[in-house]
Amino acid sequence: MAASIVCGRTSMFFRSLNGISCSKTLLSANAQTLLLQTASYNPRPLRLKLREPYIPDRSSEKTPDWQKTPRYDRKLFGRYGSASGIEPASLWPNHEQLERIIEEENQWHPPLEVMLKNLQEKEQQDTEKRLAKENLIAANMAKMPKMIADWRKEKRQTKTKMNEEKSRRSKLLAEARQSLGQTLDPRNHKFLEMVAELEKEEKKKQKLMKKKQKHEQAAAPPPPPAAAAP
Repeated sequence: MAASIVCGRTSMFFRSLNGISCSKTLLSANAQTLLLQTASYNPRPLRLKLREPYIPDRSSEKTPDWQKTPRYDRKLFGRYGSASGIEPASLWPNHEQLERIIEEENQWHPPLEVMLKNLQEKEQQDTEKRLAKENLIAANMAKMPKMIADWRKEKRQTKTKMNEEKSRRSKLLAEARQSLGQTLDPRNHKFLEMVAELEKEEKKKQKLMKKKQKHEQAAAPPPPPAAAAP
């Protein structure tokens, strides 16, 4: 039984090999035929009427729209001349188109006189801006010494006020310590209340002193008028 199975499989293998070889032979024959047909192909020459100008038919629907424009007409007339059948007068712009062309030309390519005038105006504006900036710088530089002096004066006054406030504070603390005792903690609420009370009395004294000086100045007789020059 095993021998019969082996023989059957062997016969099937040889049949498959024969089929593959036959298919290869058929493919090679078809390829050779195709190559022979391609090599023997000799098409007829394309007969074109290149000497006659191509003038599109405007009335035909098959003619594309871009071949019906004035631009294409100018192209045909430039290539074929009178043989294109186009009237030269139709290629020139009409009055409206000519005015629009002149307007665009003046806008994007102004004449030399206009360009020179615009250039002079721009130079004048630049000069005015530069002079205004220079004048502003000169004015600020002229004010610089006074500004520096005022700044230094203000700085001195601030420093003087700080020193006076520090001295006044030290004086009040010394008076509070003298009244409550040297061993009292400065953070004690009694000590702080004493200092606040002393500050309040000090401000009151200063206010009364300013009021008194103001009354004295108001009560003082006016200075005698200056004698007239002979």
